[in-house]
Amino acid sequence: MIPVNAQPFEFRFDPDSVVLIVIDMQRDFIEPGGFGETLGNDISHMQRAIGPTAELLKLFRERGWPVVHTRENHAGDLSDCPPAKRERGNPTLRIGDDGPMGRILIRGEPGAEIIADCAAIEGETVIDKPGKGAFYATPLGDLLAERGTKSLVFAGVTTEVCVQTTIREANDRGFECLLIEEATESYFPEFKAATLDMIRAQGGIVGWTAPLASFRAALENET
Repeated sequence: MIPVNAQPFEFRFDPDSVVLIVIDMQRDFIEPGGFGETLGNDISHMQRAIGPTAELLKLFRERGWPVVHTRENHAGDLSDCPPAKRERGNPTLRIGDDGPMGRILIRGEPGAEIIADCAAIEGETVIDKPGKGAFYATPLGDLLAERGTKSLVFAGVTTEVCVQTTIREANDRGFECLLIEEATESYFPEFKAATLDMIRAQGGIVGWTAPLASFRAALENET
């Protein structure tokens, strides 16, 4: 077992049963002109997660540990996008509309792809999901079961929406979950801070959080 200095207490994982889950590091959420920016958000907050997520990917790849990437997107005919999701609020562009990087959050469009710095490499799994949580209407649960997974390390965006939803789904399914603090971001810094507190509250009711440096040090101590 590898111990990681984390909150609310030490996180321990078996390297033979750990998977890194990278949530929705997509151009539409992170790059200028994407869906996130059309909603009036400051994307500079999101871009802080790029470097730490790329480093976390490197740490897993160097050890040959499995990585799963997710992308929130929808079919071109919007058959898997409920009207309540598409019609909510008053954005300048909606899911399925033509945007600067193709149709917004449509599978196969440039904006729905993972940013280059965090893109999947050969052998890594990419899961397309129609909802916020990565277990809903996807094969993720079966994939993790086939691998005998017990522990999940998380990165990605946004902290309070797709990341937190997936961690809560994973917790309900019995996985031990660790969120790397610098490798996740929100358009709203206060939302990220609150989500980290919620995850590790009450003795880790949902999971653990740890700085990237603590995770890196834990791996170095094992070599």
